[in-house]
Amino acid sequence: MRPSTRGFDTEAEAEVNNQELAMQQSEVRFAAWEYLFPGVSLILRGRKGRGAAVFAMFLIPLIFFIWQPGTIFSVFTGAAWDIYLASIYLFLLFLASFWVNIRLLQDHVTPDKKEGISEWQVGMRRFKKNNRGMFGLVILIFLYSVALLAPLISPHDPISQKNVLDVRFLSPSLTSGYLLGTDGFGRDLLSRIIFGSRISLFIGFVSMTLSVGIGSIIGVIGGYFGGWIDGMLMRLVDLMLGFPRLFLILIVIAFVGPSIFWIIAVLGLTGWMGVARLVRGQVLSLKEQEFILATKALGVRTFKILFRHLIPNAIAPIIVYATLNIGIVILVEAGLSFLGLGVQPPTPSWGNIVDLGRKNLIDAWWIATFPGFAIVITVVSFNIVGDALRDAFDPRLRD
Repeated sequence: MRPSTRGFDTEAEAEVNNQELAMQQSEVRFAAWEYLFPGVSLILRGRKGRGAAVFAMFLIPLIFFIWQPGTIFSVFTGAAWDIYLASIYLFLLFLASFWVNIRLLQDHVTPDKKEGISEWQVGMRRFKKNNRGMFGLVILIFLYSVALLAPLISPHDPISQKNVLDVRFLSPSLTSGYLLGTDGFGRDLLSRIIFGSRISLFIGFVSMTLSVGIGSIIGVIGGYFGGWIDGMLMRLVDLMLGFPRLFLILIVIAFVGPSIFWIIAVLGLTGWMGVARLVRGQVLSLKEQEFILATKALGVRTFKILFRHLIPNAIAPIIVYATLNIGIVILVEAGLSFLGLGVQPPTPSWGNIVDLGRKNLIDAWWIATFPGFAIVITVVSFNIVGDALRDAFDPRLRD
């Protein structure tokens, strides 16, 4: 009886197919211009969304390099810290456009594998398909880019007062040189809003980062060790939740004084309780799973289990929580500035600009309206992104 060679033929055919696929991929060559002009080739090849994003990453720094070369390249001879930060951001964005372009061109030839992807990758793919979430993310990237590039794009000095009697309370106009008008001291409102975005967005981001860090550590320790340690930490959480947050913030700021450092510290130290409870719940579920039990059996140190296995596997809900609550932190900071307990004039922040304009709502409505509109756009964008992330990473909402 002749032995069957079916299995051998199948393996041989598979090997031939793999070799043909490799030869086809090796035959794909990209022209030099496709590497020199990031994003253009991707747009022509049908990947319009990603191609447009990469092209914007390439074009925006290029415009600034041509428009203000002396200011940007002054970082090599010494410059103010905000100019230095803006220039570094542009250089990194310019280099990132080439790196991302190369990666996407490679992915165009060799598509990503669908098998063996992590929960994080699944969630990010779902998030990219959410049009509202991507729109909110674009708005946030734009806002933070404006904040970083403030000294380069601001048309006027935000705190200078020149010819106050001539330029005070000018209404928004395209011809006067003050697009959004001026305030009672003759300062350009657009420039103050641009520079104010640095304060509001920076305080919101750093405060929420501090809250997430503290809450994650307390939550993972309480959830992993349990017993009296968990009980003590959760009673601390209950005690902190028992105090009205805004009232506690007002008391602390009244004692230590209104400064950016203390505002960040107080907002961060009074907002970690929700993160702690969220992380604790995730850890209580994760520590009973097989991979954690296996690490214990192998004698892995507790510190490594906590920070290399538990926290990374709970990072998705933490990001969702942070994104949803960072808008609240920005609102709290704006409220403190409105009450005179936040960032002090003449340093601009959205909250103190609104406070300055509230006395002239009838005659100079633009002073309070435009920074208030900026606060609304920022908070709504963070909420949209947070909702999209929650939908993307929630297993119960997957098809």
